[in-house]
Amino acid sequence: MNANNFPKLHNATWPGLVGKGPDSEPPIPFDTMLELTAAAEVDGVKFDGVDLGLMDPHFNIDSSDDDIKRLADKIAGYGLKVGSLVAPIWGGPAMGSAAERAQFVEMVRKACHVGQVLREVGIRPSGVVRIDSASSPQQWDADPAGNTALIAQTFREACDVAADFGERLAAEGEICWGGLQSWRTAIDTMHAVNRPNLGFQADMSHTLLYTLGYNREQDRILPADFEWGDRAALTEALKTLTAALRPWTIDFHVAQNDGTVFGSGSHDKTGRHCLATDPNGKLDVPNDAGFWLRDESGQLTKAFRHICWDGCMFSNEVMTKPQTWNDILATMIEVRRRHGWYEAE
Repeated sequence: MNANNFPKLHNATWPGLVGKGPDSEPPIPFDTMLELTAAAEVDGVKFDGVDLGLMDPHFNIDSSDDDIKRLADKIAGYGLKVGSLVAPIWGGPAMGSAAERAQFVEMVRKACHVGQVLREVGIRPSGVVRIDSASSPQQWDADPAGNTALIAQTFREACDVAADFGERLAAEGEICWGGLQSWRTAIDTMHAVNRPNLGFQADMSHTLLYTLGYNREQDRILPADFEWGDRAALTEALKTLTAALRPWTIDFHVAQNDGTVFGSGSHDKTGRHCLATDPNGKLDVPNDAGFWLRDESGQLTKAFRHICWDGCMFSNEVMTKPQTWNDILATMIEVRRRHGWYEAE
């Protein structure tokens, strides 16, 4: 019997950037992230690819096609493919001024062009372009209906641009983004956008915080007196959450969380990513990934051709240890063993 070879296992490059910088530790170079990813190996299994954050200093969004092709050659040299891309949209809030919203759409256009070039050279067989609202929940709270309408207008324009490139956009649900700060606001926003090429990006760490209603108490799923020892209640909450969001979900991040929030550098507080082996982690990652990768009857959805580990705001010391990535890869392999499938290649 053949071992599962789908979904492909990817690592994210942006943890070398997110939460790093002048107010924190220095960024970890892109090449270092590639080297660490390519070097990880567990029982002969390696990462299949990387998902890319199209942000300085890792990547200049205004790179020429030749620059993009050189990037593809570099990644291919490590035996890796490319999956999803993060558009650098934070200079233009989706519910900002007309000029700011136009900037948001332009960043999506540039990211889609990068994705197109990577597809054309054969290194990007799957993936989406990741966005968020680039707006805080506090700003959104000032006028929920009006701000949701503005975000939806911006996202629609971005979706129409992305459609010209054959790309899908995935809005990542995080408690730190207005209009995406809870499971209900995320669904409301996606309904308001009403475009077939918009979906949800689920990160296991961030969506765990949804169950606690962290930035939107009225959307809490777990009871206010919930205690982490009550695994049955957590399982039911995860089932409720994933039943609502799974139909929208087109991209997936495997991650761990200890039930708390954390911010570093310029990054606002969001679900704290934990190491795969963190004893304080509240998720049974291989088991709980199944709530996203299988439908309510337990059948595989096969909705994602690849899945990606996302672990932001770890210390540079932790992130440059080879064992960190072997532990993460081992977790990813177990997720695929339980919830993956085999295809002849």
